[in-house]
Amino acid sequence: MSKCRFCNNELELSFVDLGMSPLSNSYIPPEKLQKMEPFYPLHAFLCDKCFLVQLSEFESPENIFSEYAYFSSYSQSWLEHAKDYADSMTERFGFNVSSNIVEIASNDGYLLQYFNNKNIPVLGIEPAENVAKVAIDAGIPTLTKFFGTSTANELASQGRHADLLLGNNVLAHVPDLNDFVAGLKILLKDTGVITLEFPHLQRLMEQTQFDTIYHEHFSYFSCITVAKVLSSHGLTLFDLDELETHGGSLRVYAKHESDTSKQVSENVSKLIERETAIGFTDVNYYLEFSNRVKSIKRDILDFLIQAKRDDKNIVGYGAAAKGNTLLNYCGIRTDFIDYVVDRSPHKQNQFLPGTHIPVRSPDRIRETKPDYILILPWNIKDEVIEQMSDVREWGCKFVTFIPTVNIENEIY
Repeated sequence: MSKCRFCNNELELSFVDLGMSPLSNSYIPPEKLQKMEPFYPLHAFLCDKCFLVQLSEFESPENIFSEYAYFSSYSQSWLEHAKDYADSMTERFGFNVSSNIVEIASNDGYLLQYFNNKNIPVLGIEPAENVAKVAIDAGIPTLTKFFGTSTANELASQGRHADLLLGNNVLAHVPDLNDFVAGLKILLKDTGVITLEFPHLQRLMEQTQFDTIYHEHFSYFSCITVAKVLSSHGLTLFDLDELETHGGSLRVYAKHESDTSKQVSENVSKLIERETAIGFTDVNYYLEFSNRVKSIKRDILDFLIQAKRDDKNIVGYGAAAKGNTLLNYCGIRTDFIDYVVDRSPHKQNQFLPGTHIPVRSPDRIRETKPDYILILPWNIKDEVIEQMSDVREWGCKFVTFIPTVNIENEIY
């Protein structure tokens, strides 16, 4: 990449180079295990004009998302988050049977089902056909399309403007950022509300969450940058929530610039002031990140090497995209991790991309009784520990690697 995907500025500053890596959700079936596997540079750059952290586009969204392995409904905590969101939005903005709720990247209907249960009309837009089919079968109207100005104009011409236009963890997945945000502007009703949730760059950097960087995430946002992106398309950021999801996320609320029915909350100016004080408008702050990532990698390998020298068996929990970034960057394969388990049957009996670690059902853990369970999706650590609490019966311990190596009941 040579140009910023938002402001078209020349990109010259490296944020972090995680080496060569496969697409993080390209799980491998057994019959393709001996086939050639594509790897791409996983190198994030910083724009020194708009401060957008971003990856180059090596694969098209069609190749990444048209058949997808991630189904939102397999995480109980994520379902609870979705229900709380639907309840909160309905109460705050008074949505009812006359409203129109549109979700971009609606996945398997995990969120829209809660508006549907309130008899509020909904529409999902989901590019992955296999995932969209699950939503449709569950009674959630879903268009199998990518979102941008073309889809927005098509829906607007049918009078299907949105009272609430939402996108959870989709903004980062969009290579053509300006086309996407322009589409939001087109589809939003005059007094409608946009909400977008995405991992907060501040938390990513503070917690050294390098594993949340993968090819499906094209961009990484601070509040400062996302406000610039929205404003450039005639949208105003009028409120925000700081969330604990995905290790620390932002939910931003946007409206048309011409919409005077909503006041801009001081939450916005306070966060922008905080980010500025931390250093998010100073390129030197960003350039420190790479060395911290290298240090954590060394700590991770120190733990794994010592554990194997002590004849300990280690397995992973969660065939998550973030786990695939970590495993590939650190060069961790079956010499360290025997297998990984996942609740999703769509991932079981396949192999992780790059590392070729087998994916099994969680029942396998109780059969093999490992010494350590490495929780790869550390953002749902509490949920996993609660599900698997019985493993302590044979002395098994839970381990997480982000933000530092943490072994249950031990000091590392």
